[in-house]
Amino acid sequence: MITIYYEALLLTSLFLTLLYILSWHKHFDVHITLIFTLVPITILGNLMMAWSGSREEAILAVKIAYIGGSFLVLMIALAIFNLCHIQLHRAVRMVMFFVGSLMYLSALTIDHTDWFYKSCDFATRDGAGALVNKVYGPLHTVFDALVLVFFAVSLAAMVYSYFRKKDVSKKIIVLLFIPEMLAVISFFGGRQITDKIELLPLAYVISQVVYLIIIRQVCLYDITDSGIDSLVQTGDKGFLSFDFRRHYLGCNETAAGIFPELLNVNVDTVIPSENPIAAKINEWLDAFAADERNNSFHYPHGDRIYLITVTYLFDGDRKRGYQFFVTDDTESQNYIALLNNFNGQLQEQVAEKTKHIVEMHDKLILGMATMVESRDNSTGGHIRRTSEGVRILTDEIKKDNVLQLSNEFIANLIKAAPMHDLGKIAVDDQVLRKPGRFEPWEFEKMKAHAKEGARIVHAILQGTDDEAFHQIAENVAHYHHERWDGSGYPDGLVGEQIPLEARIMAIADVYDALVSKRVYKDSMSFEKADSIIMEGMGKHFDPGLERYYVAARPRLEEYYRSQEETGKPQLKAELCNSAS
Repeated sequence: MITIYYEALLLTSLFLTLLYILSWHKHFDVHITLIFTLVPITILGNLMMAWSGSREEAILAVKIAYIGGSFLVLMIALAIFNLCHIQLHRAVRMVMFFVGSLMYLSALTIDHTDWFYKSCDFATRDGAGALVNKVYGPLHTVFDALVLVFFAVSLAAMVYSYFRKKDVSKKIIVLLFIPEMLAVISFFGGRQITDKIELLPLAYVISQVVYLIIIRQVCLYDITDSGIDSLVQTGDKGFLSFDFRRHYLGCNETAAGIFPELLNVNVDTVIPSENPIAAKINEWLDAFAADERNNSFHYPHGDRIYLITVTYLFDGDRKRGYQFFVTDDTESQNYIALLNNFNGQLQEQVAEKTKHIVEMHDKLILGMATMVESRDNSTGGHIRRTSEGVRILTDEIKKDNVLQLSNEFIANLIKAAPMHDLGKIAVDDQVLRKPGRFEPWEFEKMKAHAKEGARIVHAILQGTDDEAFHQIAENVAHYHHERWDGSGYPDGLVGEQIPLEARIMAIADVYDALVSKRVYKDSMSFEKADSIIMEGMGKHFDPGLERYYVAARPRLEEYYRSQEETGKPQLKAELCNSAS
């Protein structure tokens, strides 16, 4: 009866292992595969024990049976960790395997030393052989302790995963708990239940049944593997692989249809350079190798456009080469092309409308500046001339690029120059149009135009998308009367506290005031104006701008001479008109 029990268990175990083989998938956990391999071997050892007719045969049988005792508990523990998505470091797994090996090596000392079994006798009971009167040695105690440790850590992993991990099915954990508890009970309590047969082999067979249920369920939860299988089966995804030496490893039928040139390439060889597809594949691999972010490319073939995605080819957690994923992206690309065409037309229209609005905006600002200027006792043209003065100065600044002014900054400064005196609109005509020198109280009123100009510019440009221009225009209006030594107004800023745009504006503004004719004064000679400007360097003006002013002086004088020549016919015409 005892031999029939073990024979039935062995046949059942082999049948369950066959079922596992028939349902095997390359993505199955290797530890479960080893469990289905070790269980029949362990039961075979028990059966050989029952068949044994001598002490030597029984010793050999028990050593075979201990293969399961030593390695099955290890494989069960590792399988539990994997199924619970608890990643063990490779070094930890190596230590666990080393411990399992030591456990089995200690069992091999039976009948050679008294470390594992101090003594044991052979007897037959009910027609079955058995080792009786066994006296365990110290290594067997260690063996039992290690088995208990493996069971304990496995149980801890299941409990932790059940209550703390959301990426593990609780159903799977409950199923894992069943063979674990059966093994513990039969291993440590089997002898108390019966001393005629071993209950542990029965527990292992039941465990095989449970693991068959588990692997069927796990396939559904493994989104990565099931997703890849689904992609391959649909037939519209292409896959091709290369190792790091760019040896061709193979492709699926879909990829072969897209790249028929691969049909002439031998596996495990570099694609010959004369093959039409070689240059394109090397181009993609070169781009990906240089920067892993360059992993998407489009490949037109016939009337279709394919998206090529390059990634690493992994073997477990090791990078072994390159993997190409090929998908039909024709519809998306056609839609994008249509959308880009529409967006291009829309952008042109928006750009045209925006340009028109900006031009209107600029003309409005210039009109306001001109209107303010017309209230002043100037000969007119101040805002135009100062803008040109700023342009000439910034041309010289840009030549050596020490101040690193961007083209955007320079364009914004020239555009903002006409707005520097907008604040004069708030100054009374009595003060603004006074032909002579200001009284102290009048000068205080005049000085208010700087801060008032900044307020007006801020109000006009508030909400504009061009924040850089807004800030420059506001600074020019606010600070163009500040002085390097801090004696200017309205805030008495010193040195580089004054924004650079306002320091440049100050030179152009003062130079124009000096060399231009006003109602209350004649124009000053270029030599005299230059003397005043140079004397003001380090006091009124930024000394760092001196060399640019000196370089710009010939062009400034040339410009103002041209303005004098064009102004004479205009003045003569105005006099004739007034006389008539």
